Amino acid sequence: MFRFRLKELREEAHVSQAQLARAIGVSQSTVGMWESGRSVPEYKTLLRVADYFDVSVDYLSAKSSVRDISSNGIVRIPVLGSVPAGIPIEAIEDVVDWEDIPATMCRGGKEYFALKVKGDSMWPDYLPGDVVICQKTPKCDNGAVCVVYVNGYDATLKEVRLGEDGSVTLRPRNQNYAPQTFTPGEAAELPVAVCGVVVELRRKVTK
Repeated sequence: MFRFRLKELREEAHVSQAQLARAIGVSQSTVGMWESGRSVPEYKTLLRVADYFDVSVDYLSAKSSVRDISSNGIVRIPVLGSVPAGIPIEAIEDVVDWEDIPATMCRGGKEYFALKVKGDSMWPDYLPGDVVICQKTPKCDNGAVCVVYVNGYDATLKEVRLGEDGSVTLRPRNQNYAPQTFTPGEAAELPVAVCGVVVELRRKVTK
């Protein structure tokens, strides 16, 4: 939502409500009402706020998870600590960091998010603390590593195997964990649903 994005951007920039208000030509109480959800700015004011923080209006109004940095051909996407089921990616508040990707990746309306890996079920290929860049999509190729919802819980990172009979198998890379196979009926009823396909792994080297 707009009020969460506004507060997040303001605090990240270390700007007070009063400073923001002066910069865009409104009162501090107006900014306070925006952040409390009691009111929203009209479009021309929204443009001034987006310009002040150098983000897109769609990002500021929570219609997109892509945070534009258009001057150098880079877009910034959120790194999520978790992906709760039933909540649109752009509305998730558990943002733990940001990653930059080339703007060319977003051609054709493609959207991306990043997820911080937890647990060791995908060891040794994916380690706790790794960041995976994911294309937001409900479909995947056989064998793709995906962020998947199972039975309405937080999304999990697994290799997805699609059976000829319509079954879905979620396969961990760590042999200490067993694969889970769902019949076509189970996959539809639970459901088992892909929300993103991993396109890149980023690992920070620690000394």
